[in-house]
Amino acid sequence: MRPQRTLTARGGLMLFFGAVALASGLIVGQREIVGVGLLLLLVPAFGALTLVGAAARIVDSRDLRPRRIPAGSDTQVLVRVGNSSPTWPVGWVRLEDTLPVRLGHQPRYTVGFLGPRAVRDLTYLVRPAVRGRYPVGPLRVSVLDALGCVRVTRAPGTPTPLLVTPRFVPLPERGRTDGAAGEDAPRRSVTGIGEQDPIPRAYRHGDDLRRVHWRSTAKHGELMVRRDEQHRREHSTLLLDTRADAHAGDGPYGSLETAVSVAASVALHVLDHGHELRFHTERGRLVTEHASGVLDGLAVVEPSDNPGLGGGIAELEGVRGVSAGMVVAVLGALGIEDATALSRAGGSATRVAVLCANAAWPDTQAAGRVGDLLTANGWRVLSVTEPTELPALWQRVVSPAPAAAGTRNPWESPR
Repeated sequence: MRPQRTLTARGGLMLFFGAVALASGLIVGQREIVGVGLLLLLVPAFGALTLVGAAARIVDSRDLRPRRIPAGSDTQVLVRVGNSSPTWPVGWVRLEDTLPVRLGHQPRYTVGFLGPRAVRDLTYLVRPAVRGRYPVGPLRVSVLDALGCVRVTRAPGTPTPLLVTPRFVPLPERGRTDGAAGEDAPRRSVTGIGEQDPIPRAYRHGDDLRRVHWRSTAKHGELMVRRDEQHRREHSTLLLDTRADAHAGDGPYGSLETAVSVAASVALHVLDHGHELRFHTERGRLVTEHASGVLDGLAVVEPSDNPGLGGGIAELEGVRGVSAGMVVAVLGALGIEDATALSRAGGSATRVAVLCANAAWPDTQAAGRVGDLLTANGWRVLSVTEPTELPALWQRVVSPAPAAAGTRNPWESPR
């Protein structure tokens, strides 16, 4: 970007009063007034000369710590500016970092005088409330002359990307009734052979990194992997409704953000239980190899223009004939046609529909009608307004009580 030179308010007033004094002095024939007018006119011109090349001598760098955060968390932005010239100083320096609207107000700083090879460090915090990929920067540098009459503005460098992943909530383990979840929660093994507790072991050279148990790794401070897998693994399927017409609201309290957070919570839960996850929207599949890939993919999910959920429902037909531990559909407002098609999908797996109560339902009874239709066809229906409600409702899913006779709980190891 080429430097932009502009007059400040002070510089503009000097030119105005200088022109007035010059004209008045010539009219009345007073040389002193003419001299004052010429002086006022020349001050901004000399100020502009002193700024030749000044903005180009400003260099900057930026770092984000960390560069990937969950929504609602803080990241620290570190900005370093300096004068690259070994001989020439730079006058009055002001800085303004460029931020998207969702990251808050643009921070402004007055650095002042920068001598040869001088460096200044600045820091500030950013707390994004909504997931997404945001550009932080570029930095806008303004240099003023000694009298503050002329400003030269330049935007050196390029933006630094910040990835904001969706919020998620831990879901309760099987057998817990308080909604708590954690490493010490009792649960049945999905990947162990004949084990009652999926106690991970330390990583050994040659182990597949896809078997890393991230919760245990964080707890013990070293890589921990799940034990040898069974030949028959559970497959879970997750459908996320991202249609723009199905959701209402904007920002962190919009129904789409609620749906994404719910989907992230369910996806991490089933992955932590060792299930192979098929995760898709009405537009196609998402990356599900590991938890970080799921969160990164959901961070940049945008509303789709698809009028119906047919593409996503068709994917559920592939569940038939597969060892499906669970099918979960996180939904916005559904029409009767989509609801009827969804009620027949999912095969014989345990099917759970999470309805966003704050979605774009046509009336207050619409969500109830869709829920009744799905329930009549064997779905377990949960209605949520915000993600924090999910853990208590999820207990109905993992509890063995609602299961029909002869139906195995999806989190229990096959005998």
